[in-house]
Amino acid sequence: MLTRKRLDVPLKIKSVTETGEFEGYGSVFGVKDSDSDIVIKGAFEKSLAAWKEKGRLPAMLWQHKMSEPVGIYTEMKEDENGLYVKGRLLIDDDPLAKRAHAHMKAGSLGGLSIGYMLNEYDYDNQKDAWILKEIDLWEVSLVTFASNEEARISDVKNALEKGQVPRPSDMERALRDVGLSRTQAKSFMANGYGALDLRDAETEKALQSLKSLTSLFSGE
Repeated sequence: MLTRKRLDVPLKIKSVTETGEFEGYGSVFGVKDSDSDIVIKGAFEKSLAAWKEKGRLPAMLWQHKMSEPVGIYTEMKEDENGLYVKGRLLIDDDPLAKRAHAHMKAGSLGGLSIGYMLNEYDYDNQKDAWILKEIDLWEVSLVTFASNEEARISDVKNALEKGQVPRPSDMERALRDVGLSRTQAKSFMANGYGALDLRDAETEKALQSLKSLTSLFSGE
């Protein structure tokens, strides 16, 4: 089974109060994101039911740092639009939460990033996207940027370490994250090194970027 660590989504805040309460959507159903992933309705149901049995909700973290919780989620559910979240930043007791609150009000926080295990997914050729059917949710972080390059490269490394074949979309994104253009990454995936034009002024840069991926295959 292929696992991933994060799903980065735009921060869609419906409201934020002066006392730190906020609500919005951590994920919207049926929308193809920049990583070619589409979350479908029902993807969070089993996980949310399991959390309910425990009597608590996934953690609210700052930048995926387990040592830096900034508040608590008071409600989390699926509705017709997506994963609705409601929470409260502990701005009276935590300076970091107060800072996060200020950035949230100013609009300088770029997104929510969901930490999870992917239990069930399919690839839809017509939509050219991965359909995420069942997500085991374990934390929802406030993040500065709505995408995380290191996390995507980690997806590839984690799959290789488990003796699994990385998803083509993950591998392509990892190539782009280390410096290749979209066209170069797609060509490399289809044809290997032979796809790189030695007359291209960007080829040297592209080849240098590819060296940073060697550690993925060596397990370093």
